[in-house]
Formats: sequence, structure tokens, C-alpha cells
Amino acid sequence: MIKQLKPARVPSPGTILSEEIDARGWTQKDLAEIIDRPAQAINEIVKGTKQITPETAIELSAAFGTSAQFWTNLEANYRLHLAQKETAEQEISRKSKLYSITPVSEIIRRGWIQASDSIEDLEKNVCQFLGITSPNETPKLAANLRCNPDQESEVNARIAWAKRVENISKTQKVSKFDHDKLQFAIPTLLSYAEREEDISKVPDLLLSLGIHFVIVPHLNKTHLDGAAFYVDAHPVIALTLRHDRIDWFWFTLMHELAHIILKHEGFYLDNLDEGDITPQEQEANQKARDWLLKPTAFSLFFQRTKPYFSKSAIAQFAASQNRHVGIVLGRIHHETNDYTKLRSLLVKVSPFLKKWIDAPYKL
Repeated sequence: MIKQLKPARVPSPGTILSEEIDARGWTQKDLAEIIDRPAQAINEIVKGTKQITPETAIELSAAFGTSAQFWTNLEANYRLHLAQKETAEQEISRKSKLYSITPVSEIIRRGWIQASDSIEDLEKNVCQFLGITSPNETPKLAANLRCNPDQESEVNARIAWAKRVENISKTQKVSKFDHDKLQFAIPTLLSYAEREEDISKVPDLLLSLGIHFVIVPHLNKTHLDGAAFYVDAHPVIALTLRHDRIDWFWFTLMHELAHIILKHEGFYLDNLDEGDITPQEQEANQKARDWLLKPTAFSLFFQRTKPYFSKSAIAQFAASQNRHVGIVLGRIHHETNDYTKLRSLLVKVSPFLKKWIDAPYKL
């Protein structure tokens, strides 16, 4: 296909007119007298604030020995150029607005919205994804999003991630949620924390308890591990697998469930590297630790074994707790602030959760 070339610069009729006047040694006043027009009218044409009418084109053609069409074509081409430039600038402005409210390139790359060369279609796709009718609206989430307002790009990326989680969760079919039933099911859930392959049983159990379960990898600049919130009276547990390790999976999962069990209100969007930053986070962290490893038993093991935590000692204690060795090792890493030892025990969990990663639940 031959691409139509566009001139980088289109001279205004006034520029050409000024050059013609100068070439003859005239002044604008001279030309005004020749064609019997006010000098101000000639000056306005030169400055581009007044257009050349067909009548003026005929008069200029007589004064300069050109055709009237020469001047009308100059005017038409110039005005068309200005209109196209204005349209291009408007499209740039509209596209800039879209990129300022959400990470457009990244959500296109992930297939969350379709790419389009049409700004109208792109606006439609972004607005539909964010659940708004105009780019000037603020996206509404299932609950308030707690973010640092000084980090706008991170806030927008977090909103996009949360919207993706919310959109997927709305496609899932879940049972009726009952808070007491969830509490009663925690031991069953934790029975899957001994063998790595049992992780694959976690999502179906949560859905049977009326809890949406979604895995959406974090977006750039977000550094998220998980989230807990509600959609239509049903809890949503979302994970990113930012750290694809068995210890991080179980701690993040139990942390988010703790928000639900403890009836923490709001939209919890968690970066667990930040530590105990609020009373609610402190409470959720402690609940997750106590669920995964009995506090008294772990304290005795830790004090008795430190500073030399052998693989066999960890395995023996893990067996006594019916937990995977990686969960115990992850807790030791946290308590000692040394994350270098025996990392081969921290197996990846993503192979057991492939069908859940950034995809709606398939009935």
C-alpha cells in the first residue's frame, strides 16, 4: 500500500501574499490602494486572521498576474491543514488523558482491552474496562481504594489491577457466603498446606465457601501481593504471586482471609513487604502466622534450634505441624531477616494454579 505523504509545513496564504508584495517592492498599503481594499484587510490576510474570499482572490489575481484559483487553493489547503492539525492535537490530548488515568500500554499488552488506532474506540475500550462513561470520570471500585495520593502512577496502576480482579470475580459462580462456615473451614483449608500439590484444591474450596478467588499478576509500579474486598456481599481474595513461593502464597492467602474473618471493613490492597503498617494489617499478619504455625510450638522450636537451622530440623518440625517445609523456612527467614538459606525448599506454586492465573473461572 502506498502511504499518502503529508507536507511537514503548509505556508499560509498571507505568507505567499507578503512575499509577492515584497518581490514587487510594494507595501501593504500600496496593494490596498491597487485593489481598492482597506489596508487593515490586507494586513489581516498577511497575519492569517482573515481568509481570502473568492472576490478577493479575483482581485489579487488581477494585481499579481496569477489565476484566482491559485489564491483560493492556497486558502483551502491552508485551512484544511489547520483543521487536520487541530484534529491531530485533539486526538493527542484525548490519548494523553487515557494514559494519565490508566496504564494503557500494559493493559493492552495483557489483553485486558483491545488496541485500536481509533481514539474513539480506544476511549470506549478503556472506559468499559474501568466502568466509566467518560475519561473525565473517576473509576468506581467495589470499595474505597487506600493509596498514597502522591504516587499517581502507582494509584492508577493499582486501580487498573483492582478493576481487572473485580471484572474477573463477577464472572465467577460462587456459593452463598457464610462467615461462620468460613471459620469452620479454616482447618480444612490448612490441611492443603502440607503437600505442594494440594494447593490446586484451594480455589475450589474457596468458591464453595462463597469466596471469589482470583490471581492477577501485579502491574508495573504496584508491588502488590494480594487484596481482600467484597463484591455483591461475597468476599474476593486476589493474589498476584509476585513472589512465586509456597511460603509467600500461604502467608498472603491467610493474611487476606484474616481480613475477612476479622471483619475488617474496606478494600485491602496489600504489599506485604511493607510490614505491620496499620492495626488491621498487624492483626491480619498475626492471625496468618498463628494459623500456619502454632505460636507456642514455633517459639520453642525457634529458640531451641537457632542459629543453626538444618534441613532435617526444619523438616521434622514441619511434619509435626502438618505443614510444607517451605512454610516453616519462610517463617524462619522472616524472623532472622536472612533470606539466603535453603531456598531450594521454597518451591513455586504457579504450576499448580495455572488455570487460575489471570483468567475467569471456567464452569
